[in-house]
Amino acid sequence: MAKAELMDYDKALELFEPTLGFEVHVELNTQTKMFSDAPNPAASGAEHAEPNTMITPVDLGLPGSLPVVNEEAIKYSISLGLALGCQIAPSSRFARKNYFYPDLAKNYQISQFDEPIAFEGSVDIELESGRTITIPIERAHMEEDAGKLTHVGGATGRIQGAEYSLVDYNRAGVPLVEIVTHMITGTEADAPEVGKAYVSAIRDIVRSLGISEARMERGNLRCDANISLSPRGSGKLGTRTETKNVNSMRSVERAVRYEIQRQAAILQKGGTITQETRHWHEDTGVTSAGRPKSDADDYRYFPEPDLLPVEPSLALIEELRAALPEPPAERRRRLQAAWGFTDLEFRDVNNAGLFSEIEATIEAGTTAAQARKWWTGEIARLANIQSADPSSLITPVDVAALVTLINDGVLNDSLARQVLEGVIAGEGTPEAVVESRGLKLVSDDGPLIAAIDEALAAQPDVLAKIRDGKVQAAGAVIGAVMKAMKGQADAARVRELVLERAAAE
Repeated sequence: MAKAELMDYDKALELFEPTLGFEVHVELNTQTKMFSDAPNPAASGAEHAEPNTMITPVDLGLPGSLPVVNEEAIKYSISLGLALGCQIAPSSRFARKNYFYPDLAKNYQISQFDEPIAFEGSVDIELESGRTITIPIERAHMEEDAGKLTHVGGATGRIQGAEYSLVDYNRAGVPLVEIVTHMITGTEADAPEVGKAYVSAIRDIVRSLGISEARMERGNLRCDANISLSPRGSGKLGTRTETKNVNSMRSVERAVRYEIQRQAAILQKGGTITQETRHWHEDTGVTSAGRPKSDADDYRYFPEPDLLPVEPSLALIEELRAALPEPPAERRRRLQAAWGFTDLEFRDVNNAGLFSEIEATIEAGTTAAQARKWWTGEIARLANIQSADPSSLITPVDVAALVTLINDGVLNDSLARQVLEGVIAGEGTPEAVVESRGLKLVSDDGPLIAAIDEALAAQPDVLAKIRDGKVQAAGAVIGAVMKAMKGQADAARVRELVLERAAAE
């Protein structure tokens, strides 16, 4: 794949104005699929079930099979629409979106076209600078997911160069809500951060509603990012590209920045932008061309003849409205006060996309300060090394268990970092890693005193220095003891024993 020429980001923003748009797909965690009674992998925790074992004739598009709408999915979709500030349509209709793809057994997708269930809403996001931007929502519509293709034999796992492909229909028919924004203008240099903050806000909303796990690394939440550039001051709209299925908050930010730099370089040389889908490559941080982007006419939409219109009663809509949880933004303000975070600390948590993880860790039994320390510190560092979302590495329950081991005197911070690495490597729970790696702190004073005596024998003048008031001299002994104990000693306890020894002589 030829490497695209990129323009310096700041220079690109001097010459061009970016216009953004986002399509976020949310997998709903109903027990069954959108139009069949097959188990829903997004709810059953069976993402890795044997291929083609969670299917019915409806999911396979077999002749004579008929879809039946999942009532719970409709309620979830209405709740999400309300949480996005949308109007709920008194009548909405499913449509057939016609296109061929091997993992779409019917050769069409049941979706919604011109009559979505929710429309015209907005979401407010806050950037690191404190700037607030209102993202206009065009629509939120219901549809079904397609299956999954596994390409075998190639070097990249993509269809290019593969020897053959395998089709798994387990995901076919999983309920989705697709949230489509209007065009977003005026973001300027903040465009990449706007993308990340918006997707993070959607994740917070759907999690607060309890309708999806919204784990991007599992495909519960997927983002398509539309980017176009227009010459500054021209008033014209540029040609957009659609970067598909970006699978982490960090990648949304990187993909938007990359496309701005790539398109700017092309336009500056007098080239034209192709309206197309593009693939994001996490490993190299670049996009590559997919297929020419189809407009609605190319999909030959027409009303789904096997399904009646969806006509929720006003009573149901108001019942769901009354059941909405506290809006995430209001909840954050309340919890900031409860947790005692400064504005800067809280902004760091939000900008890292770790609000939900820290909240869950606190609920699992840690203090707010401890939860923030580990998520924004060591876990975020390891996630950055792996180019992954921190939430994909470890669960809040395991972080809370790790902190408990520290509080109980089983670990110090140094040992806890080793345990954390073991958990992330898949070696089990923190307790299991402690046992398998033998990482407990030495709690018996006997081995510590023996190590202290050995260190003092090598540095006989230390005790005299401590008695003369040079307490810092104990540091050399403490360091030697920690090395001898391979870090499995409590440095504070070693210091106490050294000082006790000096006082006794």
